[in-house]
Amino acid sequence: MFQVDIIEQCKQNNRKAQLQLYNQYCHGMYIVAKRFLKDANDAEDVVQEAFIKAFSKLNQYKAEVTFGAWLKRIVVNKSIDFLKSKKQELVELDAVHLKVVDTTEDDKWLVEDTITLNDVKNAINNLPDKYKYVVMLYLIDGYDHQEISDILNISEVASRTQLSRGKAKLQELLTVKTYYGTRY
Repeated sequence: MFQVDIIEQCKQNNRKAQLQLYNQYCHGMYIVAKRFLKDANDAEDVVQEAFIKAFSKLNQYKAEVTFGAWLKRIVVNKSIDFLKSKKQELVELDAVHLKVVDTTEDDKWLVEDTITLNDVKNAINNLPDKYKYVVMLYLIDGYDHQEISDILNISEVASRTQLSRGKAKLQELLTVKTYYGTRY
């Protein structure tokens, strides 16, 4: 069955088609939610809420982007809303999706070889929230500034500014400090 056919059947409340669409996307959307949320149960809840919202708003889906991209945006928004409501910290990153070194924009954005993935995770978790969300959405999820401004309800200029400051703060946090030759 083609993707368009499944979506059309879902729009008509076909439960079998909805289950098929859910099964196709639930694991990927869980991974997206897990990047933002520490607790697996919270990530599962957010994914469930995202699917409920997606199915209830399916008539608004215009196929300007893939269904997966449309659903991912809902999951990201739901994850951020959850974090804001619980004032929890951002979380674990999947090493496969990590793009900390963005050399296309800034050649000096390099870190020392001694920096580990855990160092990067901790540094991102220690960023102020206003930088943390923009850094994660841009560097990890690959959203552009227009999409980030829509997701976070900020201007594109604010997105660019917060990314720049967030990257600078991240680089500062990732700079290896030594004291008489000993890393601390």
